[in-house]
Amino acid sequence: MAKTGKKLIANNKKAYHDYFLEERYEAGIALHGTEVKSLRMGRCSIKEAFIRIENGEVVVYGMHISPYEKGNIFNKDPLRPKKLLMHRTEIRRLIGKSAEQGYTLVPVEVYFKGSLVKVEIALARGKKLYDKRQDIARKDMRREAERDFKVKNI
Repeated sequence: MAKTGKKLIANNKKAYHDYFLEERYEAGIALHGTEVKSLRMGRCSIKEAFIRIENGEVVVYGMHISPYEKGNIFNKDPLRPKKLLMHRTEIRRLIGKSAEQGYTLVPVEVYFKGSLVKVEIALARGKKLYDKRQDIARKDMRREAERDFKVKNI
C-alpha cells in the first residue's frame, strides 16, 4: 500500500501574486520514465507555465522538467507540452468557466501523492495593479506585527 503523503516538488508563487485563485482542481500528469526520475530529484519549474484546453484535453505548456542526468537517449524535451489527466465533467466545467472574460487556468503546485505525480491547477482571475499593491501592503503590515510581537516576547 502506497503512502498518501503529499511531497511538494514545485510551487508557483507568482500565481498567488498575479491572480485571485478561485477554484482548485487536482490533475494527474502524463509523463515519461526519465521525467519522473527527474521530478523525484526535485528538478521542476512551473514559474512560466500556463494551461490550455484543446480538443477536450487539458495541456500544460512551459512546465520545465530538467533532463535526467543518467537518462541519455531516453530524455525528452524539457519544455514539451504535457497532457493533464482529469475527468471529462471537470474538463467541461473548466471550458465553461475559462471562456468567461478574465479567467485563465494556472498551475499552482506539482507534488507527489503517494507514488503518483499530481498538478494542482486553479481557475484564476487576473489582479489589477491596485490589488497587487493592497496585497503587498497587507503582507508588510503582517510582517511588522509579527516583528513587534517577537520583540515583546524576548
